[in-house]
Amino acid sequence: MPSDARVDKVEALSGSEAKWIEFHKISWTDQAGTSRIWEAAARKTRGKSGVDAVAIGTIIRHPSRPLSTIIILQYRPPADAICVEFPAGLIDAGETPSEASLRELHEETGYRGKLVHISPTIVSDPGMSSTNMQLATVEVNLDEGDKEPEQALEDGEFIQRVVVPLDELYAKLETYAKEGKKVDARLWHWAAGMQFAKTML
Repeated sequence: MPSDARVDKVEALSGSEAKWIEFHKISWTDQAGTSRIWEAAARKTRGKSGVDAVAIGTIIRHPSRPLSTIIILQYRPPADAICVEFPAGLIDAGETPSEASLRELHEETGYRGKLVHISPTIVSDPGMSSTNMQLATVEVNLDEGDKEPEQALEDGEFIQRVVVPLDELYAKLETYAKEGKKVDARLWHWAAGMQFAKTML
């Protein structure tokens, strides 16, 4: 994980320069019949599936180790910080969200598994963007003596994978936050849901 990743400059981006996103001016009418304008961002990469991206919640089963999951750390320029996230990625042309989830898990973590559930299409930040995604749950079954697989990262990707016991995930995310890392909201909500189910129900 490089320690010197940084933002060097921030400037306005015109629509003609943008490769991955575009801005929308949305004219709409509210419940009182008033005409209004909303500004939003949208991805240019949405394909036939109608879904922009997938995130992967992994369950690792091992004969002698606790149930675990995989999280990743990578520097994100918009946040100007190392972010703690689910493995995730955009859906390629001609690919289904289910296929993308297994591919992205392997590329970013090296692990291969079985898709056991995929969510409906959900929105990530509906007040700002039309971006949507699906959350896949993938089960990885390991045997004693299995070696940690190699990642299949693309050029320019600097992703650190971390295997964390599920019982320790919430505390691990709190520790990362105290260190100045930024925890992705989807991962935080997933971990918080498990934590609250144990401590508040």
